[in-house]
Amino acid sequence: MPEAFASAMTREKSNNTGVEMPWASPGSPLSNIGRQLEPPVKQGIDNGSYVRIEPDNMIAWLYLLPPVTEGEKFTKEDIMEFLQKNGVVRGFHTSNIAAVAKKEVYNREIKVALGRDAVEGIDGYYEYKFAPTVNRAPAVREDGSVDYTSMSTLQNVRKGDVVAVYHHAVQGEAGYNVRGAETRAKPAKELPPLRGKGISHEPDSDIYIAVQEGKIEIKDNKIDIKSTHEVHDDVDLVTGKIEFFGDIEISGNVSAGVMIRAGRNIVIKGTVESANLYAGGDIVLERGIQGGKKAKVSARGSVFADFIEHAEVTARGDVCANIILNSKVSAEGIVKATGKKGVIMGGYTHGLMGVEAGVLGNDAEIKTSVHAGYEQEVYEKFIGMAAREEAAQLELKKTVDVMSELLRKKRLRASTMTEGEENRLAELNRKKDECFAVLDDINQEKEILSAQIEKGKDAKIITEGSVHRGVVIGVADCKYIVERDTSFMQYSYLGGMVEATVRVM
Repeated sequence: MPEAFASAMTREKSNNTGVEMPWASPGSPLSNIGRQLEPPVKQGIDNGSYVRIEPDNMIAWLYLLPPVTEGEKFTKEDIMEFLQKNGVVRGFHTSNIAAVAKKEVYNREIKVALGRDAVEGIDGYYEYKFAPTVNRAPAVREDGSVDYTSMSTLQNVRKGDVVAVYHHAVQGEAGYNVRGAETRAKPAKELPPLRGKGISHEPDSDIYIAVQEGKIEIKDNKIDIKSTHEVHDDVDLVTGKIEFFGDIEISGNVSAGVMIRAGRNIVIKGTVESANLYAGGDIVLERGIQGGKKAKVSARGSVFADFIEHAEVTARGDVCANIILNSKVSAEGIVKATGKKGVIMGGYTHGLMGVEAGVLGNDAEIKTSVHAGYEQEVYEKFIGMAAREEAAQLELKKTVDVMSELLRKKRLRASTMTEGEENRLAELNRKKDECFAVLDDINQEKEILSAQIEKGKDAKIITEGSVHRGVVIGVADCKYIVERDTSFMQYSYLGGMVEATVRVM
């Protein structure tokens, strides 16, 4: 240690505080470093060398003046000691500190310490060897028509296939600032073992294997492998009724009078006549349905068909077809008349979230109604709920008032109730509970109706081709009759009326 630096270990009175500083005496090489003032983020800045710490305590800077004694220089150890005495205890930029000492870098701020942000960990996760969600979009042929036979709602696995691999959690790393305070990383979480039917894995193994052949899907973090009910022939009245908890796939045609009910999806590769189809998932009719004004098709998912003719179709998802002819179609999603023709002709077609088609109506002006958004009766029912709610609340108030009066009289008499009063109070209690039950039902129904109105508020009717005269256009609670043939139109709701605009192609 230089003699001049050793003399810096003597005492010096601070000009401002009178506090003894045994490590910075006059004439010492460190006398410039030692004068530190409050606040700690910029100590001793008006008397020479200083350490400046950023407000977030993540970066520290050193401003070093030359030693007072000519020919002396600060060592890396001298600078480290000075930094530590001024609150910098972690994250040292050692290469910069060494360079300052070696190259005698003075009269400018040098970054000497840097904190580190916490590095978050990665939660454990499962890598599925199948697609948890299926792409059910049909293929479009070169001629513009839609190939519904290309669609499949099934994902099949064979016994012994790997269906999932678990990747364990990777814990993060704590962060810190230059003053030494730590920021903990959020602990990464492990997932519980997969549950379900048709799968297994060895103890302490991260690989899950199919133990049977069939359709695989995942729901609520449970893998399920189930068989599909397949019919390779036509289905007619001899077959009669088909009900299956899982998927139903029919290779042939479905005759009139047949009822098919599936817990999940229905796929029919042939033509469907006036049958009734119900599915908890999607319904795919690869060659369409000729309903004869008797067919009913209902899906909690979406309905896809090559054509829909003289049938009643409802879906909680979308309805997609090449041709919709003289049918009643209603979807909580979008109704799409897609493909080369993309025609909606005759009947009533409603899409809560919108309708897209190539052509609406025909030259013969067949009666065609197309509607998007919430329907008039839904809005009227929603408005009517307010009156029902007010009546129920008034009835509840009257009931509670009578109960309160009976109890008040009891307190005034300071006696028990008569048998008649007890019976009356019990009756009022039952009536009060009934009022609450009615209000609960009203609120639930209001929520459903409100959700429908909200879901369909931005619905539009869009055409890629002709709109023929006489077509009735409805958006929300408004209607509009097309007075002359037009094309490439968009119909939307604006200011209490249907706005018709020409689409820019």
